[in-house]
Amino acid sequence: MRLFKFLVLPIVVLAGLAALYLWAALSWSYSSGERAGWVQKLSNKGWLCKTWEGELALVSLPGTTPEKFLFTIWNDQVAQDITRAMGKRVALHYEEKVGLPGSCFGDTRHYVTGLTISEEIPLAAGVVVPAAAPVPASAASR
Repeated sequence: MRLFKFLVLPIVVLAGLAALYLWAALSWSYSSGERAGWVQKLSNKGWLCKTWEGELALVSLPGTTPEKFLFTIWNDQVAQDITRAMGKRVALHYEEKVGLPGSCFGDTRHYVTGLTISEEIPLAAGVVVPAAAPVPASAASR
């Protein structure tokens, strides 16, 4: 009984507190929002815990140096949707989570939960360029 009181009980309490902290960190978001740009990199990384890591180029004006938004994806379906949308302008919906321990949850604090493909490219307030329509396969082979 004494072994249980001084060894097992503290270990069980610490494991419970760690599980409670992890649950709170995963379910609470510090911030959420959207970033728009072009996905230029997406890879499935990790030795043991595989996550999708990506890079979104944020370009405010043509000819300027793009700012990069680094993000992590947990959902394989969202990663497939982003892979299909590469080369198009997209808006990524993300949640920022702080306090997650280690790199098993991803390399960044920004976790993408969805995307919207933009059909128009805004250049300035009120100035919009429609996205180019895809060329049919029969016309491209001529």
